[in-house]
Amino acid sequence: MSSPEIASLSWGQMKVKGCSTTYKDCKVWPGGSRTWDWRETGTNHSPGVQPADLEEVVKKGVKTLVIGRGMSEALQVPPSTVDYLKKNGIDVLVLQTEKAVDEYNALAAQGVKVGGVFHSTC
Repeated sequence: MSSPEIASLSWGQMKVKGCSTTYKDCKVWPGGSRTWDWRETGTNHSPGVQPADLEEVVKKGVKTLVIGRGMSEALQVPPSTVDYLKKNGIDVLVLQTEKAVDEYNALAAQGVKVGGVFHSTC
C-alpha cells in the first residue's frame, strides 16, 4: 500500500489525493489519512507534538515520518518526541509545513513507506 499524495496545501487547508475531506491539520500513512485533532491528546503549540500524536501513524509501519510544524513553524517538536521515533527505528524529518509536504510527496513518489503529521496554519 502506498502513501497518498498531498494534493494541495494553503493556509488552514490541506487536501489528500483520493479523499474528499479538506483538513486543517492531518495525519497521513500508507493507505490512508484523517484529521489530526489536537484535542485527542491535549496538544498545543508548546510543548508541541507528543509521542501520543504519532502512535497511530507509527503503528501503520512507516519507515519515515515527516512532521510539518506549521507555516510559521509555531508548532514545537520536543527532543523526546524525536527520540520516541528513533527508538522505534523510524527516520524523522521536522520541517516547515510547505517544505514538509514537498519532502513527504517526494518520498511517497519513490515508494517509501512514509507517514506524516501536518499543521497547516501558524
